Amino acid sequence: MPGFEVLYQAAALCLTYPDDDFRTRLPLLREAAPPLREFTDHATRTPQNELQAHYVEVFDFKNRHSLYLSWWSDGDTRNRGMSLVRFKELYRTHGLELTGEELPDFLPAVLEFTSRTGDMGLLVEYREALVQLSTRLTAFGTPYACVPAAVCATLPPATAGARR
Repeated sequence: MPGFEVLYQAAALCLTYPDDDFRTRLPLLREAAPPLREFTDHATRTPQNELQAHYVEVFDFKNRHSLYLSWWSDGDTRNRGMSLVRFKELYRTHGLELTGEELPDFLPAVLEFTSRTGDMGLLVEYREALVQLSTRLTAFGTPYACVPAAVCATLPPATAGARR
């Protein structure tokens, strides 16, 4: 992972709910991760309450823009439960425990995991989910689209046998 740790951590922060701490981090995020500037510039210009309402509109109303990676491959099926267990086991293998209320396949958690460990396996495995998310966010017309697009741009080329 050639120097993408900062980008992944910045992308993780950009894809979390924009609370008060988020606004204080924006100047650092803007400077640390130039590929995310379309979003960070938008977030800087947008009043806090509008930014929060936009986040909810984009990510919370429908699964169409789901930030939960296994949803893209498993939907709301039993298979998803096994996928979530696999995410947790991978985190534990690297000595990490997921804290908080989010599920282990939450994209910001996966990005932070990748940033800390250098293990790009989940991002590569769920590349198609990231591409679909970026495509749908672009079609929706939100500046959030540049975040998964920037992550995809760091991934190695897809192999002919890639399934997801």
